[in-house]
Amino acid sequence: MQLAFFFDQTRCIGCYTCAVACKDWHDVPAGPASWLRVITIEQGRYPEPFLAYLISACYHCDVPACVAACPMNAISKREQDGIVIVDSNKCVGRDACQLCLQVCPYGAPQFGIEENAFMQKCDFCSERWLMGKRPVCVDSCPARALDAGPLDEMRTRYGEATKAAGFTYNYEVRPSIVFKPKLRT
Repeated sequence: MQLAFFFDQTRCIGCYTCAVACKDWHDVPAGPASWLRVITIEQGRYPEPFLAYLISACYHCDVPACVAACPMNAISKREQDGIVIVDSNKCVGRDACQLCLQVCPYGAPQFGIEENAFMQKCDFCSERWLMGKRPVCVDSCPARALDAGPLDEMRTRYGEATKAAGFTYNYEVRPSIVFKPKLRT
């Protein structure tokens, strides 16, 4: 089984509640590290402007480039659910490496401000899954723009769209996300 996110770009209002809830739940200190980011996409000009939002987190890829790139084997993909996890005890830190960040097409690896910070990233709220709960970003979204579950279930429920405004699907790593894209009219 492969867990995946669903993101309804037509519902997202760019409130950042998902990003704040994520930082709070995981005790990520204020600063540059953010396991889930909200990207604003602005295109066009008056009288036809276009505004959309995109969540950017670890998409727990089918073939994660970060796993192969890590010289310390600090990153692995769990067989039971496809979650890509980091063992910070094995990571040599930002100052010594950053290969994971260099190869990730989505910028998922994050580093704090402390000296030689270790890599951190979205873990799909794996401890919440053990409790039968969805990721905190999903449960906190006031616009109900997020969902999560097995990839096959997300595709059955929401379709198979892999493209959205501001997102480029990488066929080499195959990110585990399904979209309802906001289309420019």
